[in-house]
Amino acid sequence: MRLTATKFRQNLYHILDEVLEKGIPIEIERKGEILKIVPEKPVSKLEKLEPHQTIVGDPESIVNIYWPGYWKE
Repeated sequence: MRLTATKFRQNLYHILDEVLEKGIPIEIERKGEILKIVPEKPVSKLEKLEPHQTIVGDPESIVNIYWPGYWKE
């Protein structure tokens, strides 16, 4: 993302928090030059994942499934 210095100044803390949370660097244009703000540690893709409900129903019911009835070669 590239911003002007004015836009960066207007939302300084929000933009810095976003860089820390998402790990996406930003570029700031100032007097014809480009400055980059990047997080020191890259954000792991696994840290950004949101938990999802993947099993519909009771998860305990999966434990006792009689698999030969479902398995076909």
